[in-house]
Amino acid sequence: MIATNKQHAHELLDRLSFDQMNTAVRFLEFLLLEDEEISEEEEAAVARSKEWFQHKEGIPFEELVADLGFSMDEVRKGSKDNTA
Repeated sequence: MIATNKQHAHELLDRLSFDQMNTAVRFLEFLLLEDEEISEEEEAAVARSKEWFQHKEGIPFEELVADLGFSMDEVRKGSKDNTA
């Protein structure tokens, strides 16, 4: 069964476009990451962030993207210059 699943995964990868392959590789790398311990500094940063959002409204992601001069399509594709 493992060989069959591996073969099937290879077949699916062979059918992906270049952009889809980049996404698939990032996803597979994510799956293989080891669980890391969260440091006290990271926990404190998360606590500060949660506290901030208790009292203030966040900025919608789309607004931030536009403020930085990008479009959502550029963000989804991962490049302002589509030839990159």
